[in-house]
Amino acid sequence: MNDSTADGDAQGTPKNEKLNLSTKIAFGAGDLGTAIAAMIGITYLSPFLTDVAGLDPNLAGQTQLVGKVWDAVNDPMVGVLSDRTQSSQGRRYPWMIWGSIPFGIFFFLQWIVPQFSTQESVNQWGLFWYYTAVSILFNAFYTVVNLPYTALTAELTQDYDERTSLTSFRFFFSIGGSIFAILLFLAISILIPDNRQLQYVVLGGICATVSVFPLYWCVWGTKKRAQAVAKLHPETEQKVSIPLWQQLKIVFTNRPFLFVVGIYLCSWLSFQLSAGIIPYFVTSWMRLPQWHVSLVLLTVQGTAMSMLFVWAAISKRFGKQAVYYMGMTIWIIAQVGLFFLQPGQIILMYIFAMMAGLGVSTAYLIPWSMLPDVIELDELKTGQRREGIFYSFMVFLQKICLGFAVYILLQRLGTAGYIKPTPDVLMPIQPNTVLDVIRSFIGPLPAIALILGLVLTYFYPITREMHAEIMLKLKERQEKRGS
Repeated sequence: MNDSTADGDAQGTPKNEKLNLSTKIAFGAGDLGTAIAAMIGITYLSPFLTDVAGLDPNLAGQTQLVGKVWDAVNDPMVGVLSDRTQSSQGRRYPWMIWGSIPFGIFFFLQWIVPQFSTQESVNQWGLFWYYTAVSILFNAFYTVVNLPYTALTAELTQDYDERTSLTSFRFFFSIGGSIFAILLFLAISILIPDNRQLQYVVLGGICATVSVFPLYWCVWGTKKRAQAVAKLHPETEQKVSIPLWQQLKIVFTNRPFLFVVGIYLCSWLSFQLSAGIIPYFVTSWMRLPQWHVSLVLLTVQGTAMSMLFVWAAISKRFGKQAVYYMGMTIWIIAQVGLFFLQPGQIILMYIFAMMAGLGVSTAYLIPWSMLPDVIELDELKTGQRREGIFYSFMVFLQKICLGFAVYILLQRLGTAGYIKPTPDVLMPIQPNTVLDVIRSFIGPLPAIALILGLVLTYFYPITREMHAEIMLKLKERQEKRGS
């Protein structure tokens, strides 16, 4: 498929809502770097802080909570500002262009272990304030590049099924980034087996460098399409004039948006709880070497990646809700199975990881392909397009929940008496209280969240037919304005 038939004519006006392959690939690449950073952070940051930096689990939980709360707070700020940005580059691209390099720098600084004092108590607080400051700055620039990027989904096409396809490409690269990060950590662990601190420094340096370039690829590869769509649909580039307090009121009275947020929170809370506890589950409960952590995560993410386009095809035939039902049901069975898993049942552990990957794939795909439909409904009601505010509040709520989830996880481990590894004892035997915490976070809690997500999906109101009606009304309004 070439540019002229898909993305526009010689004047840059799209002939239809379909996107060409190169545009989809460039858009997908925009999530590669942030996915690498997110996967490393979700999976390895907690054990790095407790086991390598030597931070007390309670302080480690607090520093992550502060970072995530600030990360959540700055989402609406960036969302509103990007909605109001006016430049020759468009509303979203200036943020991505100027934020990419600081994003990479502060990601790397998370993996340094500075020494502030020979006194343990003084050094603990020095580490706490260092990681808190770096976390705040990293999360701020993560938002600066990632939130405007996600808002591009609704600005590149208005086609119901094409958005699902576009989201498939996004998360193909996202999961690919996660897999790259896991394989990289596994390779570094093999090449540098006896120095965990150096492992993380090398990991941080490579990932920081690799994470920056795909963001510029995305800008270069999608800007022409975005500009063409802006000519066809000038409302997509209009500056939002509704006051912020009124925007918030509209957002939180948009019933379909609340359902999408709930569906997204339930699935991703389950994923992030599981990903955060897996390093502890594999080493402390299953009593397996550290490299099994990477293989379990690789199994989950590899399965999810391989299923993305399969689920997208099924969604086109049966609808988004049906796909979500299928994936979540398999995922719930996997989480329950992990709770009952016993040490020594290694093959069964990997089978459950594959099953979880089937569900994780739909969690990547479905909620994010639903959100642009909600934005069109809002445009029909308000007359203005406000992608930034919707995307920002979806991510805002997700990060608040994630921050508290990680905080509670680490607090519970600390309270239960978690024993930190030492150079002499790399896999200490944990007390039963700690093992009970680990099993509860791998099984019942994620399963309950997934079941709640299924209930919300059942009541989600925007079907393919309803979306077609929304788009027809928007087209009629646009034609009246043009006449």
